[in-house]
Amino acid sequence: MNIICGLKLPGRSCIFFRLAPLTKQGKYNKLYGAYTGRCQIQVSSIRDRCRRLDSSGNNRNCFLTGSLTDYCRNFLGKGQRCLLNVPKTEVWKNAPHGSGRFCFQSSLLQGEKVTSFQISSAGLCPSHFSAQNIQIASFFHTSSSLQAAPVPLFWIIVKPAQKLFAIILGRSIRNWWKALPPNKRELFKESARRNKWKILLGISSLGVLFVMFYFTHLEETPITGRARLLVFGKEHFRQLSQMEYDMWMEEFKNKMLPETDARYQVVKSVVGHLSESNKDVPQVSALDWVIHVVDEPGVNAFVLPNGQVFVFTGLLNAVSDIHQLSFILGHEIAHAVLQHAAEKASLVHFLDFLSLIFLTMIWAICPRDSLAVVGQWIQSKLQEFMFDRPYSRTLEAEADKVGLQFAAKACVDVRASSVFWQQMELAEAIQGQPKLPEWLSTHPSHENRAEHLDRLIPEDLPLCLEQFGLYTRRTEYASQMITLLNGRL
Repeated sequence: MNIICGLKLPGRSCIFFRLAPLTKQGKYNKLYGAYTGRCQIQVSSIRDRCRRLDSSGNNRNCFLTGSLTDYCRNFLGKGQRCLLNVPKTEVWKNAPHGSGRFCFQSSLLQGEKVTSFQISSAGLCPSHFSAQNIQIASFFHTSSSLQAAPVPLFWIIVKPAQKLFAIILGRSIRNWWKALPPNKRELFKESARRNKWKILLGISSLGVLFVMFYFTHLEETPITGRARLLVFGKEHFRQLSQMEYDMWMEEFKNKMLPETDARYQVVKSVVGHLSESNKDVPQVSALDWVIHVVDEPGVNAFVLPNGQVFVFTGLLNAVSDIHQLSFILGHEIAHAVLQHAAEKASLVHFLDFLSLIFLTMIWAICPRDSLAVVGQWIQSKLQEFMFDRPYSRTLEAEADKVGLQFAAKACVDVRASSVFWQQMELAEAIQGQPKLPEWLSTHPSHENRAEHLDRLIPEDLPLCLEQFGLYTRRTEYASQMITLLNGRL
């Protein structure tokens, strides 16, 4: 613990003495005698210097005058060793204050470190300095706080541990039941039959708790107004998206196109036009959209929840025109605006927590571990194909709808959206890629996607025409004003 001694004197600056601690008493006493004489010599030297400065009228470098010897004696007599000009001593000069007095502060962050004992004062040096002018304060150096991992990342890490705990618990219940004598088993069954209503009440109460948790965490989706489960907060996913961004940047650090590249400029202009045209949407205007074009052959693009846009050059080669690219980027921006990443993670977390109950029952009921492993695999596949993938396809359809609205407000030809997916379906057929059923995929099939967009285009086309008409009216008004001004000139 360091000690700061502040001297309250008239002036406009602040000085700080930061004395290094002398923790060992033997070393403390040994240094006392050596520095007492040195302090007295420096006191005399400083007093003579101040007298000369007083006689010449220049007091800008005056430090201490008056009964400085008494100050040192009193200060040393109280057990504090005033070590002037010791190599361990650091002097800090603060910025001028308008109060006209030397001030004492416990923080050293505002100071500027200087190498010599000097101050800048606009006032006169005092003729008397007393022990009451000394302020001594102690402060502690605290270590920097450790930031906890984001909640979604925490649950991702502990997810395998949760499943392992459920497996161990279920297996322990099965082994305990096998070890029971037949008569105790019958007694246990009889007790369960007598208390079946209590057991049913307990199970029902647990179910009610889950239902209450679900409905108390429902939120309304921006723009569409759909009710959805959202367990994790925005701040947690903002931290997680920053970690994901660092991971992608590390992976693609040697494949990023420079900002001078023409393909980068195209993507930047499209994203800028989309964000500017939809700035009336608070979720769009709240994010800073940063562009990254990756030299990868894959037909892919994604937007992180913090507004980081990643576009592969393979997608730029796959689109036919700027209208198709605008729709695809509008679709990806819609994912970020609608917070689909947080929504999907919340649902998966909720289902995984429910599945722990079924996983424990599977390992408790199955007579052998091999059957329990098969039962666990069936349970995970049922959850994936009955809940996870259908929900993912629902989010993709919603992003298509909102992305089409974003593109329409940007005066994009929305008819190009369905044409793009028809082209993708044709390209896969030419390449001979197998056509998987839609229920096996996390995305709708190209054919169903094109049909869905064809149904949405009549709804969004008037919005595009409205924006185009507004632009046309503004252009006509500007032309009329130019004509009028030219006529007057």
